[in-house]
Amino acid sequence: MSSPSPSSTSLPSNGPKSPAPLALYAIGLGSNRRHPIFGDPRAILVAAVEALQNDVVEIVDTSPIINSAPIGPSRRRYANAAILIASPLSPPELLRHLKAIESLFGIRRGQRWSSRVLDLDILLWSEGIWSDDQLNIPHREMIGRNFVLSPLAKIAPKWRHPLLHRNIRQILSQLLRRYPVDQR
Repeated sequence: MSSPSPSSTSLPSNGPKSPAPLALYAIGLGSNRRHPIFGDPRAILVAAVEALQNDVVEIVDTSPIINSAPIGPSRRRYANAAILIASPLSPPELLRHLKAIESLFGIRRGQRWSSRVLDLDILLWSEGIWSDDQLNIPHREMIGRNFVLSPLAKIAPKWRHPLLHRNIRQILSQLLRRYPVDQR
């Protein structure tokens, strides 16, 4: 007589549920104002990455920090970087989390492209496209910005843009052919 297979005699588990699957996000970071505690923009980006890591955000990879010229009325040069994070948060939940961290660093609302202590943007999401009145993924302006694409290409060169169907390295290469001098 054979014994029943384990699957036919197992009872429903009352144990912990399996964790929510983690989505991968690419986040752009920028700063061009000093902070009284954290210091210069490069130090602010390092502190921001540390602030991001918590129960629901796992830092997967970080790019080198680059310096870039400002866009718009700001005269101060920026420190920029990109990070890859894994999180069970939905895009709107992650956006709220990023805005809360910006607030901790003293984000200034107001004029577009003005100087800021910290700017955190969701660039890409492993699930593809998200669009509502608060958030668009992929980030609409990332493809024309060397200061976004260069750091991102260091950590996710093969990530395919869900609308352009080209990877980050290809998009950056095309941008650099159009603007060989760092104008963006």
